[in-house]
Amino acid sequence: MVEFAQLRDRMVQVQLARRGIRDRRVLDAMAQVPRERFVESGFEEFAYEDGALPIANAQTISQPYIVALMTEAAELKPADKVLEVGTGSGYAAAVASRLARTVHTVERHRALARVAAERVAALGYDNCVVHTGDGTRGLPEEAPFDAILVAAGGPEVPDALKGQLAIGGRLVIPIGDLEHEQSLLRITRRSDTQYDEEAFGAVRFVPLIGEHGWAEDGTRSASNHLPGRTRFRSLTDMIGAALEPLPAFEDPAFGALFDRFAQSRVVLLGEASHGTSEFYRARAAITRRLIEKHGFTTVAVEADWPDAAAVDRYVRHRSSRGSGEKPFERFPTWMWRNTDVAAFIDWMREHNESKPAGERAGFFGLDIYNMRSSIAAVLAYLDGVDPEAAAVARERYGCLTPWQREPSTYGRAVLTEAYRKCEALVVRQCQDILGKQLNYAANDPDSFLDAAQNARLIASAERYYRIMYYGGAESWNLRDTHMFETLGHVLDAQGPRSKAVVWAHNSHIGDARFTEMGAVREELNIGQLCREKLAEAAFLVGFGTHTGTVAAASDWDGEMEVMQVRPSRPDSYERQFHDAGVARGLLEFRRDESLRRRLLEPRLERFIGVIYRPNTELQSHYAEASLPQQFDAFLWFDETKAVRPLGPEHRRAGLPDTYPFGL
Repeated sequence: MVEFAQLRDRMVQVQLARRGIRDRRVLDAMAQVPRERFVESGFEEFAYEDGALPIANAQTISQPYIVALMTEAAELKPADKVLEVGTGSGYAAAVASRLARTVHTVERHRALARVAAERVAALGYDNCVVHTGDGTRGLPEEAPFDAILVAAGGPEVPDALKGQLAIGGRLVIPIGDLEHEQSLLRITRRSDTQYDEEAFGAVRFVPLIGEHGWAEDGTRSASNHLPGRTRFRSLTDMIGAALEPLPAFEDPAFGALFDRFAQSRVVLLGEASHGTSEFYRARAAITRRLIEKHGFTTVAVEADWPDAAAVDRYVRHRSSRGSGEKPFERFPTWMWRNTDVAAFIDWMREHNESKPAGERAGFFGLDIYNMRSSIAAVLAYLDGVDPEAAAVARERYGCLTPWQREPSTYGRAVLTEAYRKCEALVVRQCQDILGKQLNYAANDPDSFLDAAQNARLIASAERYYRIMYYGGAESWNLRDTHMFETLGHVLDAQGPRSKAVVWAHNSHIGDARFTEMGAVREELNIGQLCREKLAEAAFLVGFGTHTGTVAAASDWDGEMEVMQVRPSRPDSYERQFHDAGVARGLLEFRRDESLRRRLLEPRLERFIGVIYRPNTELQSHYAEASLPQQFDAFLWFDETKAVRPLGPEHRRAGLPDTYPFGL
């Protein structure tokens, strides 16, 4: 019994709460009713898996998520009188009986009805009454009902059931044909003749057999007729109606659309690829608005700290470090050395020119890779403030010297005793710098933050490259945890009222718990960590496209190519947005609860990084996710084009040598 209780609790947390079931009473009821008592003998061990199970008479016991979704949609109250059509095993009726005053449930198969009645009686659920009959006719002798739940799919909403609703009553029923998925509808009775209708997502149920449903042979019953049938909107229709059209990027109205996110402390802006111009331009326009109108002073990007620091010195009019090393020269150079980023950097510098030093917006890198430049930055800083400490640091970092240019080979090297000391040395160096914060930061806090963060990066990178050799989720989790902690250090350095915009890939921005990353591979990301730490103060925005061109490489360290993006797969979220017929739009999920619920069921989502392999696109670039749980909003661009990398043709007369991109 203890084992089943643990499985039941896990079902509630993983299959229900994580997938968007929010009603605490529904979750508690699902945690209370023992599903193993309602499955056929021999299937008890599968009772809490995320799927339907067979029962007698070619029927099924619905998967737990569907039971919870329908029950939540019915909004059952303690004083409600409920009708369920399609008793089956009796499980859904038992759950409803924990939430309502009385539940009447109708089953057309006498044997199923008898067994279900025995089960609910054995559990002491005396407020649950099982009837045998044609559920499509309802129970007129017991009407009216505050809620009716139909656990089978019909061709249309039976008028007999609608007529048995009390005023304010809710009817939850799947509607659709037998060959395709159905739509879960909620019909609410507002008056004797008026009904509201909402859709809650795509589902698949056994046929609703009866006078007002399907006939046994799969045709419509004679009493079913098309005139006056209740129709439902398709998912693409709902998306098309909900998408807010986007003005041109240059139009102030574009940025103004995002004022609604301005109360957040951190706004995270994603991208579905690392080489799409519209994604960069949209993020730039949103960020400009948040900086100009709402007091955001941090732009934190999926880039290496020392490279971004060169940009930060440029945009905040700080003196150059003088190393002569150009940033963003490592693969993939086009990710940050492109015309869209250059235009935004120029805007930041111009915006900051008239601001006091303490109010200027900064540009910070969150990533972990450029260990070589971070070591150089730490040593250069210590040479200036503490030459003796610099000598110690050079000795400590010496063990990493052979691997600075190709750190990916470091993991294999540390299998030997000679390099196992590196971890302790680089951690000790980081601790020493942080321990001298009061002395080092007194005259130049920005330079100290730069040095301290580089020291943290070296320590994280040493561990990252060490564990990367073994594979698994740990290296990804270390990287995203480092990026999240870096964001926290920057915000802390700028004070308790500081606010940040984060630019990173959808795979980092979208809450990993609602993707294959978290559910299957046990990976976390910045979006998840921000939600866990900041709750409603973090706002996550995903980006998507259907087709166009993208800047990417075929292999790691390969040449950049402008590639054609294949049209999105028919079974993907992107195809649903494409079929909605809106070229550019913003969808904020909390503004349309019916659509949010309709989109909850996981679908494929496309992720293109710096590598794009169209020939293996399904395996290489698609993963399942629940879009409205992964993000708070979604920006859609149906057709997009590749970024343009900076080249000699973009050199402008009069630019100093210290211009970040070295052109």
